[in-house]
Amino acid sequence: MAEAEFTAAAFNRFLKEGKLMAARCRGCDSLALPPRSLCPNCHGSDMEWTPLKGTGRLAAFSCIAVGSTRMVQEGYDRTNLYCSAVVDLDEGVRVSAQLLGVEANRPETIRVGTPLKADYLDQDEEGKEAALAFRPQG
Repeated sequence: MAEAEFTAAAFNRFLKEGKLMAARCRGCDSLALPPRSLCPNCHGSDMEWTPLKGTGRLAAFSCIAVGSTRMVQEGYDRTNLYCSAVVDLDEGVRVSAQLLGVEANRPETIRVGTPLKADYLDQDEEGKEAALAFRPQG
């Protein structure tokens, strides 16, 4: 795989392709997600892109009633909540993303530890922006 810079734009291009990619340190084997050019563990700069399976478990979540401008434009508000999640990926790294396929207006039905899988969302009409989300497996 050709190396791309460790930027938000490069990460977004991978999401548009339906790929969850992290930066892996060649020195200590640590993962960085979101990807970055310096290792968060050993501070080395010998990083490479590595694919992740996109599966994990729900570590934490929050149901949000007052969202960002983009989420309000998508129809979320005080009566139509959405969830933001922290996901423990199978590879041992954590990532935050929108949690889909759950009843955000009934947070008591959402369980920490639920197995999740990645979903890739188009964020604009031109198809230039993508976003990572997760859904319960099954």
